[in-house]
Amino acid sequence: MAADYSDAASISPSKHEHVECKELDFDVEFGGTRDKLERRLLWKLDLRMSMLVLIYILNFIDRNNASAARSRGLATDLHLEGQQFATLLSILYVGYIIMQVPSNMFLNYIGKPSLYLPICMAIWGVISALTGITTSFVGALLTRFFLGFVEAAFFPGAIFLISKWYKRDEIGARLAILYCGNMISNAFGALIASGILANMDGVRGHAAWRWLFYIEGSLTVAVAIMAVFVLPDFPTTTKWLTDDERRLALKRMEEDAGAGDHTETEHGGRGHGFYLAITDWKVWWFAILSVAQVTALSFVFYFPALTATLGYNPTASLLLIAPPWVYAVIFTFVWARHSDKTQERFFHMNISNLIGIFGSLISMCTMNTAARYLSLFFMSQSYSAIILMTAWISSTFPRPPSKRAVCFSLINAFQQLGNVSGSYVWPLNWGPSYRYSYAIVIAGNVTAITMTWILRQHLKTLNKKLENEEQEQGIKEKGFRYVL
Repeated sequence: MAADYSDAASISPSKHEHVECKELDFDVEFGGTRDKLERRLLWKLDLRMSMLVLIYILNFIDRNNASAARSRGLATDLHLEGQQFATLLSILYVGYIIMQVPSNMFLNYIGKPSLYLPICMAIWGVISALTGITTSFVGALLTRFFLGFVEAAFFPGAIFLISKWYKRDEIGARLAILYCGNMISNAFGALIASGILANMDGVRGHAAWRWLFYIEGSLTVAVAIMAVFVLPDFPTTTKWLTDDERRLALKRMEEDAGAGDHTETEHGGRGHGFYLAITDWKVWWFAILSVAQVTALSFVFYFPALTATLGYNPTASLLLIAPPWVYAVIFTFVWARHSDKTQERFFHMNISNLIGIFGSLISMCTMNTAARYLSLFFMSQSYSAIILMTAWISSTFPRPPSKRAVCFSLINAFQQLGNVSGSYVWPLNWGPSYRYSYAIVIAGNVTAITMTWILRQHLKTLNKKLENEEQEQGIKEKGFRYVL
């Protein structure tokens, strides 16, 4: 194959995939029972992978509870002034960015996500709980920095783990389910926060916002202990697989990467995957694209402030957060499933972006309560765009595993720059209309649409080259193709 093909899909077993996977016809070998075995394998995987959704819910709750606490005394008790609260939000992503790439490289090396991810989760739960004892801006700043430093292990690690088990026509729906944990945290995290903040002020002499950190941090630690016994590892290091299931899991990934890929091997030392990733311009294109897309989603972290502009009391404002995100969960799951079925990313991703732009325009043009609340539904569904972008990344950089691990973490690390800048997009003095904020969101959406169109045109060209090479070499079996 040509360089373009090996650049994107050079498959080889990683250190943890050095298991003999014979070229066998499973339908013949198992008497026509491959479908049955595959369904059983996927059922077992889905059941255990569902733990990632719960972890992601707590990941975002611990990350975003500062926004809910802000309305109930955090800013006053810590004597925050000017942009200090925005700095508390953004400092988390500094640690988050620093840790992502080395964390995923380490995870690929040890091959034990069932231990590594829960350990990191327990640590960030303790750090989150410690936020409740801080008495100054500096103390809160330190806990937020280290919270981001440890939380960085989870998301790229979870995406990498999913990519080791699921094929291209399966991964979009699974990523949608994972991201639903994020959206559920936006919906029900606010409900939990409203209950704690409304009823626990002054309990044992502590402010309600401090109890918010104590309770949610403790819950995170408890779930981390459970996760050790539930999460799978990689196909060759997972002990609860049968021999047939293990060979089928490896075979599925070989088939998905394209004909002939299984003959290639991963060359170079531990840093070779890092080199492959940083020298592929498509990785940097996705990195910049993700910054634009996340900036367009900056409203997520200020949803309590946006519902507060509707004119209701603080408790009602928190409760109003839930319906738009419940709708977003349903929309995203259906939309991602359709994207998987059609194996198309560009139009699905950007239809969602266009609906988000429409929602932003409504809020820019009116202060009518009903219209602005409706706009939050349009905006919240645009979260599906980043889910589809993540699925697109997975299918664009499938092999080798060491490169894929770095791609996920590097792109996600850059993505946090969008979160850092997004922390400053919604200052209070721009409210309650937030017209300038919505204009920035629209600019991010337009940038994402433009960049994905250019990427799609390039990938179409690469697919044409791959097709021509197969014809020239007389290869009848269709090999790897980029998803558009």
